Amino acid sequence: MRIAFHTPLNLFSDGGISGDRRMARQLVAALESLGHTVEPVKGRRDYLRTPDLESLAQHQSEAATLRDNLLTGWREGHAAPDLWFTYHNYYRAPDLLGPDIVAQLGIPYVVAEASDALRRAEGEWAPHTAIVRRGIDATDLHLYFTDRDREGLEAWRSEHTALLELPPFIAFDKTPTQRQGSAATPRLVTIAMMRAGTKQNSYLTLARILAHLTDRSWTLSIVGDGRQRREIENAFAEFPPGRIHWCGSLDHASAMAKLAAHDVFVWPGMREAYGLVYLEAQAIGLPVVAFDSGGVSATVKRGETALLAPEGDEAGMAAALAQLLDDPARRETMGAAARDFALNERTPERAAAILNRGLAIACKNRRARLALATSVAAP
Repeated sequence: MRIAFHTPLNLFSDGGISGDRRMARQLVAALESLGHTVEPVKGRRDYLRTPDLESLAQHQSEAATLRDNLLTGWREGHAAPDLWFTYHNYYRAPDLLGPDIVAQLGIPYVVAEASDALRRAEGEWAPHTAIVRRGIDATDLHLYFTDRDREGLEAWRSEHTALLELPPFIAFDKTPTQRQGSAATPRLVTIAMMRAGTKQNSYLTLARILAHLTDRSWTLSIVGDGRQRREIENAFAEFPPGRIHWCGSLDHASAMAKLAAHDVFVWPGMREAYGLVYLEAQAIGLPVVAFDSGGVSATVKRGETALLAPEGDEAGMAAALAQLLDDPARRETMGAAARDFALNERTPERAAAILNRGLAIACKNRRARLALATSVAAP
């Protein structure tokens, strides 16, 4: 099939670095591995920082122009898509193209990682949420990465709208280097951008958690940089010299090598969508310590490859980390299980198999929708 691939949150080919961009590339590669031709939709980014209605109207106007241009081109002989695939549809980045185009072309509509924010259905984000919900209802197949997203979509499951789990997966150009042997002093590592909001909150939380463990021997390497670095450095300023190592921003290969020189990956992950970095760390052979927040639990095996504390339970996360600091054998066992899990269970091949099944479901549901519409329209 020829698949139009739309990414409202971030443009597919904008060169930016983020987990969602990487997942978009992985989805395209998985679809192409099945023999499909995937064409990223070239348009503007539809991320909305504020609920300003004038900004929304501007995005809608530009999307309508792009929609009309695409439809005109297809009518004039350009190869039209056989299926529309949108990655992300939520109140800050609604799909302003998919619902209208699939209705015009009569093609299947697949959405990955849609979310319905009930608390946004009223108030200043209500118009945006209404657009999202129109798309959710028109979707033939929803691919969800986390149980949290599934719960939000359950109300939209119907005879012609299916839900299918697609667990977060990770692709590597080559098998990652396995973690180097354990050190006498446990080496902790974390990787995250230093930006305001949830990332900064996780950093500040991590500093408080580690303050519970100053009686134990450990070091922490921090890989990342950004506008909030000064504030984040200040949060760790009370730790004695030698405890915290600031590595700055590293390219991907260097970051993976840095992971391999450590023993435990620790990151609270407050309100993480899921976090591909958890899968990267496990692929190296590192056990994970984090909060059970957002979609983090979808990237690990609780108790086998990771220890998760309830979201916000800083003492609980400190206690979980202490277990691994005090038990080298458990670190080894969990690290080995983590590597096996990431490299053998969360693979592009497994994702492609799910996508293959999902596309068949979407096509079946679209045919049923069209047949129903035809029967209703018949005199």
